[in-house]
Amino acid sequence: MYNLKELWKSLRTIRKQQFLLLVVLMITASLLEVVSIGAVLPFLAAITAPEEVYQYPLVQPLIKFLEITRPDQIALPMTILFIIAALFAGLVRLLLLYVMTRLSFATGADLSIDIYQRTLCQGYAYHLERNSSEVISGIVTKTNIVINGVILPIINLISSIILTIGIMSLLFFINMKIALSLFVGFGFIYLLIVRYTRLHLKKNSQCIASQSTLVVKALQEGLGGIRDVLIDGTQKFYCQIYRNADLPLRRAMGDNQFITGSPRYVLEAIGIVLIATLSYVMSLQNDNISTFIPTLGVLALGAQKLLPSLQQVYRAYSSIKGSSASFEDILNLLNKRSSDCTNSREGLPVNFKNQISIENLNFRHNDEMPWVLKNINLKINKGSCIGIMGETGCGKSTLVDIIIGLLYPVNGRLTVDGKVINSQNSSSWQSHVAHVPQNIYLSDGTIEENIAFGTLKQQIDHDRVKLVAKQAQISDLVQKWEKGYQTIVGERGARLSGGQRQRIGIARALYKNSDVLIFDEATSALDSLTERAVMKAIRNLGKEVTIIIIAHRLTTLKECDSVVRFNSDHTISVGSYDNIVLLNDN
Repeated sequence: MYNLKELWKSLRTIRKQQFLLLVVLMITASLLEVVSIGAVLPFLAAITAPEEVYQYPLVQPLIKFLEITRPDQIALPMTILFIIAALFAGLVRLLLLYVMTRLSFATGADLSIDIYQRTLCQGYAYHLERNSSEVISGIVTKTNIVINGVILPIINLISSIILTIGIMSLLFFINMKIALSLFVGFGFIYLLIVRYTRLHLKKNSQCIASQSTLVVKALQEGLGGIRDVLIDGTQKFYCQIYRNADLPLRRAMGDNQFITGSPRYVLEAIGIVLIATLSYVMSLQNDNISTFIPTLGVLALGAQKLLPSLQQVYRAYSSIKGSSASFEDILNLLNKRSSDCTNSREGLPVNFKNQISIENLNFRHNDEMPWVLKNINLKINKGSCIGIMGETGCGKSTLVDIIIGLLYPVNGRLTVDGKVINSQNSSSWQSHVAHVPQNIYLSDGTIEENIAFGTLKQQIDHDRVKLVAKQAQISDLVQKWEKGYQTIVGERGARLSGGQRQRIGIARALYKNSDVLIFDEATSALDSLTERAVMKAIRNLGKEVTIIIIAHRLTTLKECDSVVRFNSDHTISVGSYDNIVLLNDN
């Protein structure tokens, strides 16, 4: 129940309003269903005992309106009214099914979009701690499980309960003893089934939640490393990993389907036995068969409608129970705060006119891990070019992530023109920064779309794309290709060389027109001649642009104003290129 309340809180206002209107439609459809069942009584009475119906007071207005003069004329209008009631009830039930389905999947889309947005808005530290397959499984797979296993069943549950109450009210009105016998008998059987199956459903829900994540993980690892898989011939290994995840998932889902649907067939058989028994008992109590056939017909039709309704209630219960673990995972993702998104870059501005300052900074990822940075003090003046060097794993990239505002110091602080950068203003600060990592992510789009990454196609500045491509030393190559800037690069830039991908990454950073450019081993795949041309173009951007370069190739740092060297004890040394390189050599 708590989870359902949390889900209701997560819904958009318009969806809540639509659900309330849906309840009204459910009540209307249930009333019409009850009317169609109740219409059986006068219909069968008109067929078996027209004289009695002809004398019934409630039928007199219809007799006068249709100018009926004989009892044998009553059967046709009663038949027509019964058909109209049945058809109208069926049409409304069809409309209800359409609205229920559309609303449940629209709600699922809202949840999926909301989860994706909240996930993208989490801090960088959150993404470092989480496996992407867990997030993808939550957004795609588990959201689908919740749509089909929670949202739609809840709607069906409400609809079925309303319909069950309506049918039972009618049956109680016609014959209380028989109606009570049906309700208690069917209800007792379903309670026994619920008690027997609830542990199986819970166990299966946990299996589905865990294995769906492992399925996505297996797919990501196998396809993401396809180059190595093909070279090493490890297809069978990854297929086995996928099989070990997928088979338990399908088995648990199949078990839930069986548990959910199987009671129907047992209850249908029992229902026929009960109706047959009741018919026999009623025949013994009545000498005139025509007097109890209409009542029997209503009870039989009511029971026939009641069984699917009760089955729908049980199906909804078992679906919700069988999806409970995935449901909890979805709620956990929905409950993630998304404060980074709500802080717009315009709302909390950070101006950069003078200096970036790092003061007494210490950092480690969590209390169980060693310190990555210790007592770091560094000042970077606007318009300067700073080089960073050091052994692999010494903390260079971590320092850059802190400068960008992706990570925050455990102790100490990062300031820009005296303003401390924190979670409230980091988004504004990041609008000043363009970052080029060593491993460039390229989408499966065109050269132009990847340079103007994150910009709508119709809003791309084509002239600027060509300008930054020239600065990144890739324009001559692109112009030789048949489709030029409309050339598709393939997934993750698979159709390009490492150097071409890096130059597109550099062009992407330049396209942002930021006043802080950070290059994290961004030229490692370039030959020396191309690297010198790229660095020359970048240095010619003007004194308004601050450049921070991480490099293993020491010649890359030769033109830097100062060089930061990471020491083995996680501290740093700062000086000119000559002093730092000589110190490193010694």
